[in-house]
Amino acid sequence: MNTKGDYIPGTCNIGPAETKARKNVAIISSIISVGILLIFPLINADKILRLVLFFPATSAGIGFQQWYNHFCVSFGLKGVFNFGAIGKTFTVEQQENFKKDRSKAQKMILIGIAFGLIISILFYLV
Repeated sequence: MNTKGDYIPGTCNIGPAETKARKNVAIISSIISVGILLIFPLINADKILRLVLFFPATSAGIGFQQWYNHFCVSFGLKGVFNFGAIGKTFTVEQQENFKKDRSKAQKMILIGIAFGLIISILFYLV
């Protein structure tokens, strides 16, 4: 974790304000996921409909990673970073740093998708 609040390629590309926004997305996605887990069985939702859990679970999986790592997936894919107020970004100038950021973002997406798949398939099978 970056305690100084500096951009570190492939490691940290957002500051406190952006991290808080990712935290909020993770929490909201988790609440939606838990809601689906609780409500769908109560209303006897069709089993195939249970797979809709994939979307909020994946969002939560990615969101928690962004919060924990202080790394925005979208910024990593775009080649930008921000340690100030939300809405202003700075371009990653060096191609090598952009590649590190893009690689980190892609790994985080894959982990989030795996999390969403596991949770939704388990819910489907129950």
